[in-house]
Amino acid sequence: MIIKWLGHASFLLKVLDKAFYIDPYAGDYVEQADVILITHRHGDHCDVEKIAAVQRSDTVIVTSSDCASILDGNVITLSPGDRRNIHGVEVEAVEAYNYKRFRSPGVPFHPKGTQIGFILSAQGKQIYHAGDTDFIPEMTELNDIDVALLPIMGRATMDLEEAVEAAVAIHPKIAIPMHRRDASAEEFKEKVETQSNVKVLAIKEGDEIDP
Repeated sequence: MIIKWLGHASFLLKVLDKAFYIDPYAGDYVEQADVILITHRHGDHCDVEKIAAVQRSDTVIVTSSDCASILDGNVITLSPGDRRNIHGVEVEAVEAYNYKRFRSPGVPFHPKGTQIGFILSAQGKQIYHAGDTDFIPEMTELNDIDVALLPIMGRATMDLEEAVEAAVAIHPKIAIPMHRRDASAEEFKEKVETQSNVKVLAIKEGDEIDP
């Protein structure tokens, strides 16, 4: 299994000889997609031009029902708790939402029910992509996560301090900070590793890991 950070919240996972893209937006898109996972419809997670560049007629797209309406092709919609086995990889949708960050009074940037996070299970490992979210109670119920991909930017997602709390609570073997903007990956690493035995990989755009 190879996990490549393309930038922002965008990743390419190579697993069982299949290419799984998550939240296509940042980075270069050359390899054709077997599966595209999209947490929500915002343009910095669902770039239709990047999707078109790697989408084949048999590419499977997995997303929330809110996002599915703007996509074409073989689209599967999942709600939190739903699971599908795709090319031997179990794809589970989990909650992702804001409850304390608001676009305007009473209107969250990411309302509950409009987006999802993902857990991918294959080859005895579980990869968690949190999507755009606050540190939510549902995160404390996650178990046996090998790699957690967590936003640290703030404003419309967890800020760095909240992301540290989330990493300690989820307690994955490895945490990778994403959706960073100006937030410091090195500060996140120092704080998480001081408070837990979670290993933080402050990777750069284009870096690959084999967890």
